[in-house]
Amino acid sequence: MFRLRGVVLPGDVERELYVDASGVLVEEPIAGAEMLVDGGWILPGLVDAHCHIGLGADGPTDLEEADAQARVDRDAGALLIRDAGSPIDTSPLQARHDLPEIIRAARHVARPKRYIPGLAIDLDDAALLPEVVAEQAAAGDGWVKLVGDWIDRGTGDLAPLWSDDVLVAAIDAAHAAGARVTAHVFGTDALYGLINAGIDGIEHGTGLNDELIAEMARRGTSLVPTLINVATFPGIADSAHRYPTYAAHMRELHAGAYDVVRRAAEAGVPVYAGTDAGGGIAHGRIADEVLALHEAGLDATTALAAGSWAARHWLGRPSLQVGGRADLVVYRSDPRLDLGVLRDPELVMLRGVPVRIR
Repeated sequence: MFRLRGVVLPGDVERELYVDASGVLVEEPIAGAEMLVDGGWILPGLVDAHCHIGLGADGPTDLEEADAQARVDRDAGALLIRDAGSPIDTSPLQARHDLPEIIRAARHVARPKRYIPGLAIDLDDAALLPEVVAEQAAAGDGWVKLVGDWIDRGTGDLAPLWSDDVLVAAIDAAHAAGARVTAHVFGTDALYGLINAGIDGIEHGTGLNDELIAEMARRGTSLVPTLINVATFPGIADSAHRYPTYAAHMRELHAGAYDVVRRAAEAGVPVYAGTDAGGGIAHGRIADEVLALHEAGLDATTALAAGSWAARHWLGRPSLQVGGRADLVVYRSDPRLDLGVLRDPELVMLRGVPVRIR
């Protein structure tokens, strides 16, 4: 049983929190509770809203490595993860009380030779997309992940994978199954069909223009821009010398990415923090993504909310409340004044158990 005293964000009032033996926050003081923190800033556990547990630098991992990835994210303060597509079944990790809560989107859905080899379900017949989306909705935890665009080597540039009519049917199928749909999209062309078909979220979104941003804001479509992943675009372009149009396009998207995020946030598009960890991005970098959102133009409190309490609400998970789980992170100074402190938490508590303490 534990006791913590500090300013509980997003408020500004210093409070005392008590954690009972079951890891739940309780209202009444607990006699003899161990004082873990006496002064500081207490946040609901951080959220990595685009993460790939089970994907490594060389492709799919085994569960042992996936476990290690989840622990790295946990120790950085990310206690809730939306796993935006994994090539392996990580559901056994969801039973582990020492790991972050993982909301799985099952596997990516793509077309043959139109995504990273070995990661997605490749559909030869695009007409089967609604059926496969329904299957992935059942296999995941309320999310389905589509690959919306990728390089078409025939044309030498980014191009959509799906027709508008099949997207409408597929997204309707997911919604009928109680799932939301999001999509990997770098360029602009694929965004029109996806957004107009009623997709719930866009990942990356570097090709968004003002017309599409306004439509996303009107519909409440979310954006997870994964800016630390977008930072790799120049390297991708450098390696794509056989496709100069694609390379130039990736450099252009990289150059405009921060402005896209700023305009989207100003227009009222819900923006959330996701690292795209797995593959080429190391796990445990949620602080870097929150900082990147701030650098893109979100004020510090909004950027922090995008990686904590606002993201929790979006994913249907509570923040810090009586009767709820004690999933929290504590910092020695106010992160709203210096987001850099997110890189060095004083305490990480998961399900009422301190998993990292200075």
